[in-house]
Amino acid sequence: MTDSPLNRPLREQHAGLRSGKLTATALVEASLDAYRARGQQDHAYLTWNGESARETARATDAVLASGGDTGPLMGVLVSIKDIYAVPGLPTYAGSARRLPRHWESPGPVISALLSQLPSVMGKTHTVEFAFGGLGTNAHWGAPRNPWDQVHHRTPGGSSAGAGVSLIGGTASLALGTDTAGSVRVPASMTGVAGLKTTVGRWSTSQIVPLSATLDTPGLLANCVDDLAFAFDALDGSLTTRPSSVPASPELADLTFGVPEAYFWEDCSPGIAESVQAAIRQLEAAGARIVTLDLPRTDEVFTLFQQGGLAAVELAAFLKTQLPEAIESLDPNVAARVKAADDIPGWEYVRRCDVLRSLSASAADCLTRVDALLTPTVTLTPPTLESLDPDGAYPRANMQALRNTVVGNFMGLCGLTLPVGKDAAGMPVGLQVLAGPWQDARLLAIGQAIEDRLGNGRAILGTPPLQ
Repeated sequence: MTDSPLNRPLREQHAGLRSGKLTATALVEASLDAYRARGQQDHAYLTWNGESARETARATDAVLASGGDTGPLMGVLVSIKDIYAVPGLPTYAGSARRLPRHWESPGPVISALLSQLPSVMGKTHTVEFAFGGLGTNAHWGAPRNPWDQVHHRTPGGSSAGAGVSLIGGTASLALGTDTAGSVRVPASMTGVAGLKTTVGRWSTSQIVPLSATLDTPGLLANCVDDLAFAFDALDGSLTTRPSSVPASPELADLTFGVPEAYFWEDCSPGIAESVQAAIRQLEAAGARIVTLDLPRTDEVFTLFQQGGLAAVELAAFLKTQLPEAIESLDPNVAARVKAADDIPGWEYVRRCDVLRSLSASAADCLTRVDALLTPTVTLTPPTLESLDPDGAYPRANMQALRNTVVGNFMGLCGLTLPVGKDAAGMPVGLQVLAGPWQDARLLAIGQAIEDRLGNGRAILGTPPLQ
């Protein structure tokens, strides 16, 4: 799919649609071709919307031909995680049964998106109720990580199909959510760019909740510049504190903190090496690299291992809103939900207080640098078979989310972009963390990094075809 128009930068697609050199219909037809060629194999989508998208694209082209313009994302091909309520498409949230119909009425994020007339290609697979970082699902199966055609490796979760839809050539922009890393982990494992917004910046209304406290909408795209384009298209209507992505700064004007502890522990072969090589390239280009360890990261991980807030808050949602779903939960999800029964109210309140304290400590620490650089994920995407033995899944899941959850528990915004491959030939991500509400500035910094290192396709090439 290397010559697909979906691989062009979003800014180029935007210009081509308005100049007449590109049509929304041509974009959808390219997606349909990709879906026929490898869509079933990749298993990115729970609900495929290709034929309806074709009809939408024809209408979009008619509006464009008459001089109309509904917004920057007009005609752009989008996949949406099956945890967002989308009109006309069922919502399962990764569960065994369709959720009540009110979960098909859009919230602010989807309304802002649909008002611009994109082509929605379908709803992508998610871990059940978004509670997992590897991308597995006992009801629907796991999308296949397209970078290994020999072994079925996990795509990362919980936005399991999002990155796969981009690499597979069926979408140019993917919507996901991030509670402990559920945008950044799949982006890293599939070799695309991903943005976790600051909690509270974009509404989570009509997004099936995992953790009402920590859930954040997010974006995945082929490169950071595409994320910046989409962020600017949506942010103005979704926050009371809008800020456009500024011009990309010079690397020589940036100071990056690189921690010595925590984030480098237990890296699979080739991951630390790829991230360290990328950091050296940034330093060679003039960026100032300083050692900076975030305080209390071990406390974050201990709290995460205890279930954080997500286990309690998901249990509360299910028991009050969807009690019929509990008996059929994926065993990997059910075990964590059941554990919430043993957490007393005072402990939940204590954890909320700890998170507020952690966030204050991190925000203060990050005032010393422009951003913090770490590996996004320290684990090679595991094969499905390797997760079968007792205890294998929880160990791998904790390892996959170990670095990203720091950003959630400390109230930061976060970005990942691909910087190389590990020893198994799988993508490696560089995580860039910044203080709360610095989302636009973070994207500009990400663009500066990407300008130096190259985008994912330049670094990784294209995945093998079976």
